[in-house]
Amino acid sequence: MPKKSLVCLTDEERDTLNQILKKRGVAAQRVRRALMLLKADVDGPSWADAKIAEACGCRTQTVENIRESLVTAGFETTLNGKPKSRVRSKVLDGEREAKIIALRLGHPPQGWANWTLRLLADQAVTLEIVESVSHETLRRMLKKTSLRSERSRIGGSLPRLMPSSPRAGRQCWMSTPGPTMSGIPSCAWMNNRGSS
Repeated sequence: MPKKSLVCLTDEERDTLNQILKKRGVAAQRVRRALMLLKADVDGPSWADAKIAEACGCRTQTVENIRESLVTAGFETTLNGKPKSRVRSKVLDGEREAKIIALRLGHPPQGWANWTLRLLADQAVTLEIVESVSHETLRRMLKKTSLRSERSRIGGSLPRLMPSSPRAGRQCWMSTPGPTMSGIPSCAWMNNRGSS
């Protein structure tokens, strides 16, 4: 059956593909596409699609798609893939974050004891703060702002002392005075025997 899309590579394109195959650290998908194009070249080996698919470890349809992409989209697009068209914009800017934090610090709606992330997301949409937002986005935003406020405290966080043991006089087993360990003081985190 005659091919609809024939691969006719120029000398420059062949050199580019051979260099990709020789380099280390090239993406596997790019190497596979380069190999497919070289094997499908009319002026080169001109392998059948089934043989190329077997050599590259893919389906025959993939080889046909690469052939068609070369004819329709061009060499660079076929080799590197289509550029990413979807660019995510930030859902919450500083002003919206401030409004949601203010909402979170206020009282929850009637019938609710506390704010939940899903409730907060629903309220933010209802009050038209944002068009749509997921509870996970709000969780990350609130976590980020709480960490920022924790770090900005003067003095930072001091290590907490262990609460005193309810049994006064308890000591570490290693520092308990005994026949071989007389006069060793008790551990710093426990009460001394004489203190109450």
